[in-house]
Amino acid sequence: MEKNTQAELKAHLMETSPEFRRLANEHAVLKAQLEAIESKEHVTLEDEVEESRLKKLKLRLKDQMSEFMARHGAQQVA
Repeated sequence: MEKNTQAELKAHLMETSPEFRRLANEHAVLKAQLEAIESKEHVTLEDEVEESRLKKLKLRLKDQMSEFMARHGAQQVA
């Protein structure tokens, strides 16, 4: 699927799907938490562990969003 079409599909899902919007919002929260850790001048061991945990959660959400978009895109084509 083209990048423009992907962006359009994502925008459509953000407007019409509470489930997709929830996933995207959780992803954004994790991204902000990661940015806060990464912006620290001194990162502790606990920060590194938390950063690793947050990255895994964020990736899982991204995968769920991608699967959601693939399913929805296939339904639009069918």
